[in-house]
Amino acid sequence: MDLADERDLIQRCRGGSEAAFRELVDQYKNLVFGVISRTISDRSRTDDLAQEVFLKVHRGLPYFRGEARLSTWMYRIVLNVCATERDQSRNAISLDEPRTNGRPRLDPGAADRTFSDLELRDRLGKALARLPPETRFLIAAHYFSGRRYEELADVLGVPLGTVKTQLHRAKRRLRELLEEPDPPKA
Repeated sequence: MDLADERDLIQRCRGGSEAAFRELVDQYKNLVFGVISRTISDRSRTDDLAQEVFLKVHRGLPYFRGEARLSTWMYRIVLNVCATERDQSRNAISLDEPRTNGRPRLDPGAADRTFSDLELRDRLGKALARLPPETRFLIAAHYFSGRRYEELADVLGVPLGTVKTQLHRAKRRLRELLEEPDPPKA
């Protein structure tokens, strides 16, 4: 979406057009869901958090100054919502997920993952889950959603060099996690 179309969409949303807001949601839903699902490990919370993001966008549009792209502003909202979720879930204990030795119990009835791409995706997901949430956000935003370094620097309010360094370290750590042998199965 070019800048003129973005501004037009924002003005129509500010004017109270429900169709315009549906268009905004449709335009940015993949961005929001993608980043949330790669940042928050509890997949059951993705829909609720995405709804919260779009509610904050709806409420905040009258105050959006347009100094940054709409997507950059929305990334910041997603980051804040994910950070709040992470802080709240730190102290939560799930009664639905029995754990053994600090790890979720394996489901013996789970489907056998025989395809290598599914195994790789699974390993990648597990490795990502072991990274700090801020690092997962950077990886998801840059590598999975295609956000540029400059955009991430704006969203996070840090220098461009810091984003590049953090992404380099994140990629190196992710590679280390993927190269680790799987823990022995009991």
